[in-house]
Amino acid sequence: MIPKSPLENPLNSAHAWARYKRLMRFMAIFTLVFVLIALSGLYWRFGAISIHFYIATALGITVAMLLMAALMGLVFLSNGTGHDDSVSDLTEDR
Repeated sequence: MIPKSPLENPLNSAHAWARYKRLMRFMAIFTLVFVLIALSGLYWRFGAISIHFYIATALGITVAMLLMAALMGLVFLSNGTGHDDSVSDLTEDR
């Protein structure tokens, strides 16, 4: 029999997703601050280059950091709730 995941309980699920959303809000703010610092440093070092350079840099940093945060947040959510422990290997010999 396949064990039930703790995320099937609505209270556990609500708590886990609230934690995930809080993590993502924090990372969005951190990313915004980091992008502003990076763009300020580039402007200070190189001056007024093409606006496309700054847009591409900001988008690249933002997408990379938020994607990393989203994927790592899902790993923490899965492990922290016990969802990983509920997965069983049906091909394993008993």
